[in-house]
Amino acid sequence: MSAPPSDSRQSVSGLGEPGQRLAVCPGSFDPLTVGHVAIIARGLRLFDRVIVAVSVNIRKQPLFSFEERTTMIREAFDNDPRLQVEALSGLLATWARDRGAVAILRGLRAAADFEYELQMAQMNRHLHPEVDTVFLPSDPGVSYVSSSLVKEVAALGGDVRGLVPPNVHAALMGRLGTRTP
Repeated sequence: MSAPPSDSRQSVSGLGEPGQRLAVCPGSFDPLTVGHVAIIARGLRLFDRVIVAVSVNIRKQPLFSFEERTTMIREAFDNDPRLQVEALSGLLATWARDRGAVAILRGLRAAADFEYELQMAQMNRHLHPEVDTVFLPSDPGVSYVSSSLVKEVAALGGDVRGLVPPNVHAALMGRLGTRTP
């Protein structure tokens, strides 16, 4: 029986250290939810490092700026040195490959997510087969939580505590000028 082949993948840009397994977790994170936190935390258990790739969509007006989202993510993870937060631009698979990532992390909340995510994973694999997609099912207790739903409920005065990290809750209430009971 022969030994498994060694992993000779190294970062193109130097961000991925040789011998370290780097994953990218992309999303808008506007705002970061407990579902996002759970997926990123699981990614940190599976990989040596995770880059949270915050998408910047010029066609959308986010509630929080890129800088605010970056700060909230870092604070939610107590500035864990294994976690980086960067702006995502261009093709995700190329962006991940250029940073030396071996995987793209995607959370799945429901069966409906799977169809879309599978199609994206297959296209990413077509573009860069050296970067795999890892699907992580969401925790059942938060599978209904989305950033859009959190923003809508908070804007209408609903209680979103427990659906977002405490630092995000404070920022959300400050931004929307609402108070939860």
